[in-house]
Amino acid sequence: MSTPPKSSGAPERPVITGERRDTDGSPALEYVTVEGGTIAYRRAGTGPPLLFLHGALSDGREWSRQLDTFANDYDVVAWDAPGCGGSFDPVAPFPLEAYADALADLVAELGLGPAHVVGLSFGSGLALSFYDRYPEMVRSLVLVSAYAGWAGSLSRDEIARRIRQLEEVADTTPESWVPSMVREFVSEDAEPAVVEQISAIVSAYHPAPTKVMAQAFAAADLRPVLPSVTVPTLLLYGADDVRAPLDVARALHAGIPGAELTVLEGAGHALNYQSPERFDATVRAFLARAAGPPRP
Repeated sequence: MSTPPKSSGAPERPVITGERRDTDGSPALEYVTVEGGTIAYRRAGTGPPLLFLHGALSDGREWSRQLDTFANDYDVVAWDAPGCGGSFDPVAPFPLEAYADALADLVAELGLGPAHVVGLSFGSGLALSFYDRYPEMVRSLVLVSAYAGWAGSLSRDEIARRIRQLEEVADTTPESWVPSMVREFVSEDAEPAVVEQISAIVSAYHPAPTKVMAQAFAAADLRPVLPSVTVPTLLLYGADDVRAPLDVARALHAGIPGAELTVLEGAGHALNYQSPERFDATVRAFLARAAGPPRP
């Protein structure tokens, strides 16, 4: 698909609920051009805007199920962050704020207005940075397996371990590291089909931009942002998450005024894969509670 030029205003909302699909069944990629380059995204449904932000070593296909399950009630958009999927590859330095600016450009181009924003892992920190810089664009937050940035949630030793891990990932073939990495994303009893789905997406990573994303998240400390969050916020974690354990969850819960905390038993880091029915039901119930009028 060719990349359209950047427009001066929001494009007409296309209805793409099933017209064009990728081989995995998800809506086909769409593209917009922003200041940094081309941003790819998938979109389905109509209704209030609902924006999904994926984690590192991933892309918008992470939300393929949610593009279907929420499309009857929401205008659902799942982007590919810079350096992931079909989007442009950023060059360091590219801090977390630059990802937030690219996201704001996408939201403006698509005319999404104040959106419900769901972010997983890296996407959760991005959601907080996006809120900090563009609060008028956010209607509510769902922070899944969330961090206040790595610098805001992890020890220096753990951050160093993760940086080394992702640098090694970027310098080797996927076959050598995908199985062990994916096992950090799900609990031990994850079904083989779930492991296979995640492995396929992780294996399509962009090596050099993976280092850029890791550096950005390692440097991010979003703890000062937490007290300023005034929109309805849900923190959603898996009880068996080894990457964002429950002490991280409790710290965010204590830092965000009025935030709700829900823990799904038997789920790991990628709980939208491992517990999709419970994930969807929990998010849907929260969005119904958060569906007051958009902020003026």
